[in-house]
Amino acid sequence: MAIIHGGELADARAHGGDGPILDLSTGINPHAYPAAFAPDVLRPLPQREADDRLRDAARRAYHVPDDADIVAAPGTQAILQWLPHCLPATRVTVIGPTYQEHAAIWSRHAPTTTVPTIDDAPATGLTVIVNPNNPDGRFVAADRLAAHAAATQSEAIALVVDEAFGDLAPERTAAGTARTLVLKSFGKFYGLAGLRLGFAIGPAEAIAPLRAALGPWAVSGPALEIGARALADAPWAAAMRERLARERAELDGALATAGLTVVGGTDLFRLVETEDAAAWHAALAREGIWTRIFPTHPRRLRIGLPGEALPRLEAALAHIGERPE
Repeated sequence: MAIIHGGELADARAHGGDGPILDLSTGINPHAYPAAFAPDVLRPLPQREADDRLRDAARRAYHVPDDADIVAAPGTQAILQWLPHCLPATRVTVIGPTYQEHAAIWSRHAPTTTVPTIDDAPATGLTVIVNPNNPDGRFVAADRLAAHAAATQSEAIALVVDEAFGDLAPERTAAGTARTLVLKSFGKFYGLAGLRLGFAIGPAEAIAPLRAALGPWAVSGPALEIGARALADAPWAAAMRERLARERAELDGALATAGLTVVGGTDLFRLVETEDAAAWHAALAREGIWTRIFPTHPRRLRIGLPGEALPRLEAALAHIGERPE
């Protein structure tokens, strides 16, 4: 079965919505970090000094201990593609349902199963968890993750933790946990998914083959410059976390008014459970608002934070009513 991702606006236009599309299908921050960069950064190859600045800023922002290594990549998805080639795994367990690429990629290289909680994961092989989880926002504390990694009798790396939405609470990271590889996605919290920037954090012996696989100049000059500046801007990040929390509460209120029940999520997206999620999805698409449905879970609808476009979403919800057709 093909994996359906959010963010593809051609799919939204196919539903017949007129005018500009409000994309709420991805969970990307609607308030992007200012992405200006010096034009001359495009002329030379990406510089080692710029890479060092980016990694230093990422270490501080992501609470990476001195004894852990970190590598930058052109998006977390690029790291996912390389992991089966860089990490030995005789069997893989994915905690799900979750971001579908994890199971899809690993299943091409090792026997892969999905279980509902980390307590159900065997103490052998490699376990993969998204934390907080996408799409339900479920979070497993770092000490519980550490206990699982320590108890697993298998390869050097026992646990991969995808913290794509971890910037909302960076102090809860699993970075530095023994026998654990942590993945970080820059684009979601900073609202710059198109910049393509992600990180892997873990023991030096696990990061080294990944760095070699990514090769030289893996991250573009603009991504190095913008990423380093954004990750070093702690005041912006702190203020943004407060803003997102406020706007998430406002979104919850709008969804409740429309008769939609929020059952999970983060401050960047909400997971709604309703009798016919596909009908709501199609009705909102006709209003020019693109959301995310899950074919294997027909009662689930994920709605990203609309930011300043909340009145537009509220008007669309009111127009559709409680029984979309």
